[in-house]
Amino acid sequence: MSSEFNLLTETKENCVVINTTGYINNIGGQKIVEEFYRHNENGINNVILNLAHSNVVNSIGISFLIEIIEELNQSKGMLIFTNLDPAIEKTFTIMGLFQFAKKAENLDEALKLLY
Repeated sequence: MSSEFNLLTETKENCVVINTTGYINNIGGQKIVEEFYRHNENGINNVILNLAHSNVVNSIGISFLIEIIEELNQSKGMLIFTNLDPAIEKTFTIMGLFQFAKKAENLDEALKLLY
């Protein structure tokens, strides 16, 4: 797995889709949060985080995701994770993230949760 982290975003109505590639650590987590705030400042408060090409998230990366969840909970927005690696899904379940964020198999399923 490449250690380089990249993200690509697209917007759909009141939703930003953040597609990640690579390890979500302090660097990847910070980039995701910065991208989230860039769109959130423009009034978008729903986020789909597509982790199809990220199969490792460390604890610092998770702390950045929790920051997004907390911000969205205050603005009645929603974070939906898609294409989760089974190990990441298990970690998020153990940490209780799905009490505050949703998960979907893919982008189409995530969009159905929003609209």
